Amino acid sequence: MITFLSKLFIREDLPADQKRSAYGKLCGIVGIVLNLLLFAGKFFAGLLSGSIAITADAFNNLSDAGSSVVSLVSFRISEQKPDARHPYGHGRVEYIAGLIISAVIIVMAYELIKDSIDKIIHPSDTEWSITVLVILIASILVKCYMAFYNSRIGARYNAAALRATAIDSLSDCAATTAVLLCTILSHLFGWRIDGWFGVLVGGFILLAGIRAAREVISPLLGEPPEREYVEHIEELVLGFDTNILGVHDLLVHDYGPGRRVISLHAEVPAEGDIMELHDIIDNLEHTLSAELGCIATIHMDPVVTSDPRVDELRYKVIDILASIHETITMHDFRVVFGPTHTNIIFDIVLPFDFPYPEENLLADIERRVHERIGRNYYTVIQVDRTAVK
Repeated sequence: MITFLSKLFIREDLPADQKRSAYGKLCGIVGIVLNLLLFAGKFFAGLLSGSIAITADAFNNLSDAGSSVVSLVSFRISEQKPDARHPYGHGRVEYIAGLIISAVIIVMAYELIKDSIDKIIHPSDTEWSITVLVILIASILVKCYMAFYNSRIGARYNAAALRATAIDSLSDCAATTAVLLCTILSHLFGWRIDGWFGVLVGGFILLAGIRAAREVISPLLGEPPEREYVEHIEELVLGFDTNILGVHDLLVHDYGPGRRVISLHAEVPAEGDIMELHDIIDNLEHTLSAELGCIATIHMDPVVTSDPRVDELRYKVIDILASIHETITMHDFRVVFGPTHTNIIFDIVLPFDFPYPEENLLADIERRVHERIGRNYYTVIQVDRTAVK
């Protein structure tokens, strides 16, 4: 259905951001229609059977329709252009929409569990009919399809709201399957287990709400960039010009899908022409912005390349760091020579889960420098942290 509708209403020649928004709105509209139909069918089945589990599952679909409305509105807002109040655009509204959807799911789960507990305390018989059976089976199939297309499009366009909807749809499949099983068992054996299965359904829905919330809270708080994205940036920077010797201090700020701001430090020869190097960095910023669809800012770090004494010390320090742990990297290497002692100044980058305490590591580096280079060499080290997915 989605593929057919997309061919009717979404032009293939649209820019990537507009196509993403169009697919998001299409999924939202289809979700509203399907969930309203499921609500009507299940509510009718609940009235026929007198089942609290089926009726609660119906209202869960009604809440899903409301969630689809939230998702639809979020895509409409997120495509608005940056303005004075929101200079980086409105992309994060999609994460907020996903959080609202998660909250609705959790509230519905709570209400379902509460009503089901009351049904356990005061059990009653439920009625069986082929109509109820057909409605529940159809509901499972529809929800499986909704999970499929929301997951596929959410992954293709990195849409948190659609991924949250897909998780909710999968949970609904499991919940409705449990309701169907309850209906069959109650008919075959006369068991009054409607309330118990209502609690089970509520548990499925609650877990889905929590998972969906965790997925959208992480980008709202700020999470590291994907390893592939970082490696692609480094490849573009280091391959742009031979005067760029290294890259470090890469920061990626995510303001919603397709709205990233990156900053980094590029090492350049200290002996080079400042105007020529500045022009190279300017061109590199434009290239990154064009290829990655981001705002790029680059700081130039001068590196001494013509002093053999500095080069020799740099290689020795690199060997020392590698002998301690393979994940340690170094940048901004400088040496201040003096008549009585020499300061070796540099930054090291550690992952957040580095196994050694920072103070122990710095002491170990200083000790190894004294042993391998000389007692009159001292380290001045700045520690940076980095993380990637």
